[in-house]
Amino acid sequence: MASDAQSQQAAPVLDGTKDYKPLRSREYDLKKPHITETPITWGNWYKHVNWLNTYFILVVPMMGFVAAYWTPLHLYTAVFAVIYYFNTGLGITAGYHRLWAHSSYKATLPLKIYLAAVGAGAVEGSIRWWSHGHRAHHRYTDTEKDPYSVRKGLLYSHIGWMVMKQNPKRKGRTDITDLNEDPVVVFQHTHFLKCVIAMGLVFPTLVCGLGWGDYLGGFVYAGILRIFVVQQATFCVNSLAHWLGDQPFDDRNSPRDHVITALVTLGEGYHNFHHEFPSDYRNAIQWWQYDPTKWSIWTWKKLGLAYDLKQFRSNEIEKGRVQQLQKKLDQKRAKLDWGTPLDQLPIIHWDDFVAEAKNGRGLVAIAGVIHDVTDFIKDHPGGKALISSAIGKDATAIFNGGVYLHSNAAHNLLSTMRVGVLRGGCEVEIWKRAQSENKEVTIVNDSTGQRIVRAGDQVTRTTQPLASAEAA
Repeated sequence: MASDAQSQQAAPVLDGTKDYKPLRSREYDLKKPHITETPITWGNWYKHVNWLNTYFILVVPMMGFVAAYWTPLHLYTAVFAVIYYFNTGLGITAGYHRLWAHSSYKATLPLKIYLAAVGAGAVEGSIRWWSHGHRAHHRYTDTEKDPYSVRKGLLYSHIGWMVMKQNPKRKGRTDITDLNEDPVVVFQHTHFLKCVIAMGLVFPTLVCGLGWGDYLGGFVYAGILRIFVVQQATFCVNSLAHWLGDQPFDDRNSPRDHVITALVTLGEGYHNFHHEFPSDYRNAIQWWQYDPTKWSIWTWKKLGLAYDLKQFRSNEIEKGRVQQLQKKLDQKRAKLDWGTPLDQLPIIHWDDFVAEAKNGRGLVAIAGVIHDVTDFIKDHPGGKALISSAIGKDATAIFNGGVYLHSNAAHNLLSTMRVGVLRGGCEVEIWKRAQSENKEVTIVNDSTGQRIVRAGDQVTRTTQPLASAEAA
C-alpha cells in the first residue's frame, strides 16, 4: 500500500506539460542513478563537470584572450565587433527571450530567420533548448526545479549551472508545443552546430577579412571575445537581475529591477517587472528607462516585420505597484508603536479613575479612553498648567478645540499613553463590548494584522460641534 501511494505521489501532474526530449541526441535514462545524486569528492569531481560547456564557455575565451595579446585590434574590427555584439545580443533578448520563450509579440519569417541566425551567433544553445529552460525558470522560480535558481548561489545562477552537470530528473516540466511546431526553431535546433560555427565564427571572420583584410582580428575579437562578452551579459540576467536592485511589484521571489543590470543586458535588467508581467514585450515601461530591445521590437513593428505586440494594461501594472507599496507600508507600520489596542485595555470605573488621579497619577480621559500623561506633563508644549488642569477630568472637549485643537501628531502620541477604557465612555466601551461579543464591527487591518489608523481617524479625535447662537 505504501509503495502504491509513493508511486501515485511521484506521478507527474497531467497539466499539459511534458518532459524535455532532445531532438538530436539520445534521451536520458531516468532509471539510472545520475552523477549529481552522489556528493562531490576529490576522486569524482571531474565527473560532475560538464566539460563540453566548460570548454566553450571558459576555455575557448581564455585562448581568445591569449591570442589577443599578439593580435592587433583594428578600428574597423572593433566597431564591427560592437555592432555584431548588439545584433547577437538582440538575437537572445528580442528573439530567444521575448519572441520565442514568452511569445510577447509575433514576427514575420524574415525577422525570425534573422533572430535565429544572430541568436546562434551568441552561442547560448538552440532556441528550443534555451526557451524550455527559461520557461522552467519562470514556472519554478527560486525552487529546486529552477534551472538557474539564485537560491543556490550567485555564482551558480551566473555560470555554475552551465559548467556543472544537471540532473534531468529535477528538470522542470514546461510546454514547448508551439516551439516544436515552428519550422525556424526546429531547423536551427537540428542544425545548431552548423549555425554556431557559421554565425559565431565564420561570419565575423569573413566580414573583417573581406572587408578590410583583418581575418585574424575578426576571428579573435568579433568572434571569440565577442561571444564571451555577450554570453556573460546574458548570464547576468540569471544572476545579477535576481540579486541587485529593487522589487517594486512583488518581493516574494528574487527578481529585481536595476539600471546597471539593464545596461549590461540590453534592457533585461527590469526583471521584477518582467517576472510579474512576462508576456509584455517591454521590460522597461518608462520612456527614460534603458531598454534597446523594446525599442528594436517597436521599430520592427513600424517596418512591418513585427506585429501583435503584447502589453499588460497600465491599470493592472499600477495595481501591482500599489499593492507592493502597501505591503512595504504595512511592514513599516508594524515596527511602530501605535499604543495598546483598545480591546486589550481594562475597563475602569469613573470613581476609580478620579481616585487614581487624586493619588498623584496623571490620568486624563479623552473620548472615553484613559491616558497616563504623568511623564509628559513637564514636556507639554502648552505648558504644565494647561495639562495639569485636565488631570482627573474628561478632557475630550479641551483636547479637541476647547482649549486647543491638537494636531494629528498629538493624537498619535496620546495613543501610546493609553492605560484603560472608561466605563460609560459611550462609543469606546460599546466598541470594546462588541469586540468581546464578536459582533460585526468595521475595522481594517493591514497585511501584518495591525489595525490601520488613518490620519484624523484616531479614537481621541471627535467631530467639532456647530457653534450655537448663544456662543456667537
